[in-house]
Amino acid sequence: MKQVKRIAGLIWMILGPLAVFFLIRTASGEIAAKPSADTWVQWVVFVLVFLPIAFGLSLFGYYAYKGEYDKEV
Repeated sequence: MKQVKRIAGLIWMILGPLAVFFLIRTASGEIAAKPSADTWVQWVVFVLVFLPIAFGLSLFGYYAYKGEYDKEV
């Protein structure tokens, strides 16, 4: 089970930055397609809300990969 947690942690660490990359790529494409102020504000809000979530996802993966969740309480 510890090995599964470490592999899942590695997946979460990769998934966080990858999700941010695709979010920013999608946002830039949408803003370029419809360059209105409403579209720009909407995507900036989406990105700013999602960045801490992605950081937390990667941080959770880092702790899982290092074995912090293997300890018994």
